Amino acid sequence: MSTPGHRNSLDWTLFAVLTVLWALAYPGNRLAVNMSDPAHGFPPQLVTAARLCIGAAILMGIAIWKKERFPPLTDWRRWGTLFVLGFIGMTAPFLAITFAQRTVDSSLAALYVAAAPLFVAGLAHFFFAAERLTRGVVLGLIVGFSGVALLFGPDAISSFGSASVGAQALCLMATMFYAITTITARAAPPMSPIMMSAAFVTLAALLSLPTLAGVDFAELDPAPSAYAGIAILALAPTAAASFLYMRLVARTSATFISLTGYTIPVVTALIAFFMFGEMQSFRSVAAYALILFGVWLSQKGAKKDPSV
Repeated sequence: MSTPGHRNSLDWTLFAVLTVLWALAYPGNRLAVNMSDPAHGFPPQLVTAARLCIGAAILMGIAIWKKERFPPLTDWRRWGTLFVLGFIGMTAPFLAITFAQRTVDSSLAALYVAAAPLFVAGLAHFFFAAERLTRGVVLGLIVGFSGVALLFGPDAISSFGSASVGAQALCLMATMFYAITTITARAAPPMSPIMMSAAFVTLAALLSLPTLAGVDFAELDPAPSAYAGIAILALAPTAAASFLYMRLVARTSATFISLTGYTIPVVTALIAFFMFGEMQSFRSVAAYALILFGVWLSQKGAKKDPSV
């Protein structure tokens, strides 16, 4: 495991790949629910269940192929952790964000993720001695968030009138769920990344199935792009990202992983621009500099923590 202030190239490579995979969730949701024409999209319940079931099938197939050993059913600590990761980390936030993205565009939805490092850093301060808040970490978090605010702030504020308050509340709730998930994963008992990801994604898929009772399948008339959205969601931010997430959790820290909250909105904006032509009037140079400097500063500040 690498230490704060000493992240190696593999840590940052996994961080970058994980950012891209998670960023694909927002345009993927937009395609799946067909925000511009909901009548030819899938309902949020079906989007969530489909991405989880396909992702679970992929991960479970890999786990079986690699002959991974799952914990016995009597191991309540491990299965309890996996249940929390499945429900709080996937089923609940996926449903919340997918419902929200019927009225909230990709850029605004991704903006809420920028608050995750603030929640995680605060929680990690109480749960992990090696992740106590220092002035350097706090300063880095503030600088990073100011960069995201500069990038999206004016556009997000101007669109608040069109996005329902309830949808925005769902985005914020999902962000808090993600923060709790990061802390839970960091405190989890030792488990292999592939077994862990296969187990909690499968649990999340099972937990999502009852929501399908409210779906009228006879009324569905999805466009081909909606199917493409589900495929993107299942392969990238669900299956691949879950495995990389578990691996990065084992290597680094909760606060480090939560910094994807600053980079995901940037990558989402780029993807949304090329896929949908979404134009963001962000001040790119200053915003990118602030976000990247905030990520660097928070990690450098953690190096001075005397408990490390």
